[in-house]
Amino acid sequence: MQRSSHQEVQIEPVLDTVQMAEVARLASLIWRECYAGIVPSEQIDFMLKNFQSERAIAEQIQRGYRYFQLSRGMEILGYFAIQPQAEGRLFLSKIYLRAEERGKGHGRKMMTFIEGWAEREGYSEVTLTVNKQNNRAIRAYESMGFRIAESIIQDIGEGFVMDDYRMTKRLS
Repeated sequence: MQRSSHQEVQIEPVLDTVQMAEVARLASLIWRECYAGIVPSEQIDFMLKNFQSERAIAEQIQRGYRYFQLSRGMEILGYFAIQPQAEGRLFLSKIYLRAEERGKGHGRKMMTFIEGWAEREGYSEVTLTVNKQNNRAIRAYESMGFRIAESIIQDIGEGFVMDDYRMTKRLS
């Protein structure tokens, strides 16, 4: 007997406003769970409004970001966004999974997709930023070959800062 949870997991580009709204809704759920206890709830609200609202996602796409969603059938499990940069660098701006989907290999599947895309497009390095307190994510990135390159503190407005590590991975 085959269950619906065994459907193939797909990675698809986010192209229209319906998908952007779905990603924004998913971001709100994931970020509130993911960043609770790491940053104040007021900062989470600020970041969602300014970086992951439907409007913010549309503006980022217009500026060259590429968003993708990970789905199984009609269910969206997670998403990521990449931003081509200069000097052969691809910035992994966002990569998130619903809590119940973590630890199932989906993050690695998304990273394999990102690295393959980067290599096909001629990028030699993938970089990302991760909150210094997000130990689970840091361990996951390290297990996929990323290394901490530097510590950075970025002012994001309204008195909030992002206290992150920049991590990098050289591609073959």
